Amino acid sequence: MKPIGVGETKEILRRGDVSVLEHVQSVLSTIHKHDGELSAYVSVAGEEALQAAEAADARIRALGPAAAWQDHPLLGVTVSVKDLIQTTDLPTTRGSLLPNGRAQADTPAVARLRAAGAIIVGKTTTSEYGWSASTVCRVAQPTRNPRNPALTAGGSSGGAAAAVAAGMCAGALGTDGAGSIRIPSAFCGTVGYKPSFGRVPYVPSGAERLAHLGPIANTVPDVIELAAVLAGPDRLDPDSGLGTLDAPRDRRSLRIGWVEYPGTTGEIRRITEQVWPVLTADGHHVERVEVRCGGLYPALVDIIAATEAAGTRPEDEELIDQGRLEIVRYGRTLSGPAVMRAEGVRHELRSTLRSVMDRFDLLVMATVPVEPFAADAIGPAWAADPRDLLWLDWAPASYPFNMTGQPAVSLPAGLTAAGLPVGIQLVGPVGADDLVLSTALRIEAELGSLPPIPDRVTEGVL
Repeated sequence: MKPIGVGETKEILRRGDVSVLEHVQSVLSTIHKHDGELSAYVSVAGEEALQAAEAADARIRALGPAAAWQDHPLLGVTVSVKDLIQTTDLPTTRGSLLPNGRAQADTPAVARLRAAGAIIVGKTTTSEYGWSASTVCRVAQPTRNPRNPALTAGGSSGGAAAAVAAGMCAGALGTDGAGSIRIPSAFCGTVGYKPSFGRVPYVPSGAERLAHLGPIANTVPDVIELAAVLAGPDRLDPDSGLGTLDAPRDRRSLRIGWVEYPGTTGEIRRITEQVWPVLTADGHHVERVEVRCGGLYPALVDIIAATEAAGTRPEDEELIDQGRLEIVRYGRTLSGPAVMRAEGVRHELRSTLRSVMDRFDLLVMATVPVEPFAADAIGPAWAADPRDLLWLDWAPASYPFNMTGQPAVSLPAGLTAAGLPVGIQLVGPVGADDLVLSTALRIEAELGSLPPIPDRVTEGVL
């Protein structure tokens, strides 16, 4: 199974090897072939995508290949949109049985993709309202990992990462409120980028101010192409004040802090530490560092639970996922002072990491310290009971950087002996997205890409 590249798509379309319509038909055929097993999509924009492809071909015929992409840098590129994100042509279920209705307008990020010529091929599966870091919900089957369908693709943008990894789109628009772009990217072997908070407008945004919109693709250059279209302020999102994305800047002699979280498995440690000599060979100074902030995970739980409880009516409980309902019920027990104490921990973390980033230009770590677990679980065995509220405790390298708003990117570092991808994460200071992405480019160039997923895997022969 061959993944699709954003740049590769543009090149074959410019050369005229295939028409946009033929290319989109091929992608839709791949979705039809593989998605019954993977459940990456909750809805597919068949007719809409074909009409958009015909319009793209008409533009190319009218203007010629040299001019067709001038104002439409993603012309003909297939992109999926996570089912939390509003679109006018496809329903937005948010992974929930609760009625959501049809959006009256595309969210700004989707509108920008369409304006750039991207072709939306469908909405990808998410956990209900993105609550968990696995993609299990009541409106679709669990999303499965293309490298081993018995295992999870991660979440909550698991459908997005699985679709990209399996060649069912060239890029995906995901959301990341506590790791939801980076965790599935690490599990599926894709590149997932969470921009600095406010870099890409998120409409409607969450009251807890944790969630980011960002792209998933198969390579760092492809992520950069998508991000360049997505970034920039929008009046509908008052937090989107960071401006457009600067071109990645290649810098030597960076001070890099290497973070290792407790519980990291030996194989993940072995694979990610192969990146250390790549960094030093590039002229960077790397040293180990600890990032500590007491009570961080309980604070995250309180912030999320209070927000979930505020937006949920008691009469809707029968329609709510049991795991999310546990969070809602816990949120109803929280007092105002308890929530403010949690916000105080968030403030302390921001202060701590600001001090750390005064010493280091970037932080590097394993994206997730554990391998993928069962496809229908919400976490490893010790965190799989939703009543324990440990649904994210197993991913300590993800949610802290939502609480601080820092940019982070996960890219593949290699495969385990079982053939499962392992992600390496780079984190920079708020606003330093260009530095994060340029360093990721260098690492990717040295490590190379993962081997393709054999068709036999996605055909159910494990």
